[in-house]
Amino acid sequence: MQAASDPIDLLSRALDQAGEAIARVRPEQAGLPTPCASWDVRALVNHVVHDVLLFTEMATGGSRERDERDVIGGDWTAAYRDAAGSLLAVWRRPGALDGTVKLPFGERPASWQVYQVIADLAAHAWDVAKATGQSTDFDPEVGRVALDWARENLTPQFRGDEASGHDFGPEVRVPEDAPVYSRLAGYFGRQP
Repeated sequence: MQAASDPIDLLSRALDQAGEAIARVRPEQAGLPTPCASWDVRALVNHVVHDVLLFTEMATGGSRERDERDVIGGDWTAAYRDAAGSLLAVWRRPGALDGTVKLPFGERPASWQVYQVIADLAAHAWDVAKATGQSTDFDPEVGRVALDWARENLTPQFRGDEASGHDFGPEVRVPEDAPVYSRLAGYFGRQP
């Protein structure tokens, strides 16, 4: 995967667009359904913030254990902003992109994790925006990088229904000339 921009710049932009989508959610939209069938808007935002916290932990050598406890409380925007700031600080440390990370399926360059976060954030920004009637016209470069990462890494063994414990459904075919975020959503198993 070739990214035209610095990965940390792309991460910052992905964090910003997800944060903006979260900040525009109105309180009365908390219970709306989302493209992620198991979550309403509040649960999805909690998941996004939890993912950012998890990715921060992983970037500092911590575990990959998932825990969906409530991490957003009553101020979703502040919870997200704090988590996003911590994640960016970790990746902006000197040498943070040097070396490799050990994953259950092998070693990858440290930058692999940054692109994973970018893909996760781009997909979930689309989810939040779609669920709450916001524009899904996000940063096209972030979307292209996220889609490239997903196409290289989101292999069939990670796909299936939620009842089977899979995070990603089967790919929904979307025309190649569709907007990049529609293609990304389809690739992540969403119905654009």
